[in-house]
Amino acid sequence: MTAASFAPTAPPISGVTRLYAVIGDPVAQVRAPSLLNPLFAQLGHDAVLVPVHARPADFATVLAGLAATANLDGVLVTIPHKVAACALAAERSTAARISGSANVLCRAPGGGWRADNFDGSGFVRGLAAAGHWVRGARVALLGAGGAGSAIAVALLDAGCASLAVHDPDQARCADLVRRLEAHWPGRTRLAATPATRDVDLAVNATPLGLRPDDPLPLRPEELPAGCVVADIIMKPARTRLLAAAERLGLPTQPGLPMLAEQLDLYRAFFGLGPANDG
Repeated sequence: MTAASFAPTAPPISGVTRLYAVIGDPVAQVRAPSLLNPLFAQLGHDAVLVPVHARPADFATVLAGLAATANLDGVLVTIPHKVAACALAAERSTAARISGSANVLCRAPGGGWRADNFDGSGFVRGLAAAGHWVRGARVALLGAGGAGSAIAVALLDAGCASLAVHDPDQARCADLVRRLEAHWPGRTRLAATPATRDVDLAVNATPLGLRPDDPLPLRPEELPAGCVVADIIMKPARTRLLAAAERLGLPTQPGLPMLAEQLDLYRAFFGLGPANDG
């Protein structure tokens, strides 16, 4: 399901239009409005998703202001606020609780926010749609932040054979590995440097690649032939890491499918209709 597949035109914004926000820092790169707003139009739902730029120091204040906005029904969360969003939620799904991060919030029945994280499930669904299977794979994961933590949970839940997690913040990385070990013992290890040997899938879940002068998160020339290189960054769609991997003849997976595959999950989470199983 992509934005191009939606024919309906959204109704004009009026006094009864429901609001959704996607909040991040930066926010110029977000692709969610181009996918969610056409979905609202397709469903005949009078709503609009808008970007909200909030610095980390202001995030709690901004989120509280959104909670006090009576015609706002939900929030999508992007870098670097996913861990903070989970911590501020009143209710957390299993995925949010294990990963310690949230990328989506809706109002909880008892007040406050109910948090979930679809980054991991969207990522795994995107891989499967492209013919890249996780079960039995040896995975190198770069990034133990909000998105990386959710992806780690989904990869293990989908049956990857092993998961080597690297993050420059070794304390954060060790904390994630401890949480994962409690649920999937013996399959996760902390990698002091990016794992590039004997891996079937290498995943960049760091912000490296958002800017053209960012260093590569790993050395793709060290990866074995046939290793799938995935990057969750969506803008640019073809990051320097993916371009370097392609030049080496390695299969690649861009970031946008991770978001596109979450559309049905958002739909169910926000009460806009049931999710499809595909």
